[in-house]
Amino acid sequence: MDAIIKKIPASTPGIGRGPDLPRPSREQAEEAVRTLIAWSGDDPDREGLLDTPKRVVNAYSEFFRGYAECPIEALSKTFEEVGGYDDIVMLRDIDINSHCEHHMIPFIGRAHVAYYPTDKVVGISKLARVVEIFARRLQTQETMTAQVAETIDEVLQPRGVAVMIEAVHQCMSLRGIQKRDVVTITTQFVGEFKVNPALQARFMDLIRQGGR
Repeated sequence: MDAIIKKIPASTPGIGRGPDLPRPSREQAEEAVRTLIAWSGDDPDREGLLDTPKRVVNAYSEFFRGYAECPIEALSKTFEEVGGYDDIVMLRDIDINSHCEHHMIPFIGRAHVAYYPTDKVVGISKLARVVEIFARRLQTQETMTAQVAETIDEVLQPRGVAVMIEAVHQCMSLRGIQKRDVVTITTQFVGEFKVNPALQARFMDLIRQGGR
């Protein structure tokens, strides 16, 4: 299986709720779907397509619900009693389903997230929640990787954060160059994960162990 590996630079993407923009009505959204059906060459009034605009808008509400949620709030409840634990916390193989912002076509894969706590930790499900919130927006994989890392770093202020995302982009496999099963890999390292090669190597090794 081919892989495209991108190690992205530190950046400052927006990490809160989605932008506060006026939204069209549901009726306008459904009419836009009818227009796309007609533009594609079919009749939006034929029996099989009559309810398609409603179904598409319902699906979009689910696909892009991350705009209404705040990843910072997902990490707001932390715990200081860790029983002397002093090592990294890692979640491996978090399923992701997102949509490319360039073609609005899905990319599907897995995220691996680790942080090196200082004096507080967060419930492990909340890390997966942060990934899910960002995935449920129009995205590039590079931006999403940076957003997850920056959110964890800003809220928890750990010694370090590491994020890797592996995904297959259907905008590449179903259209354009039409190369199937090409995996794009993006990584973001913050703090001690960025400056300590041994810690980076350990993170990568823990990911590889999941495939054994």
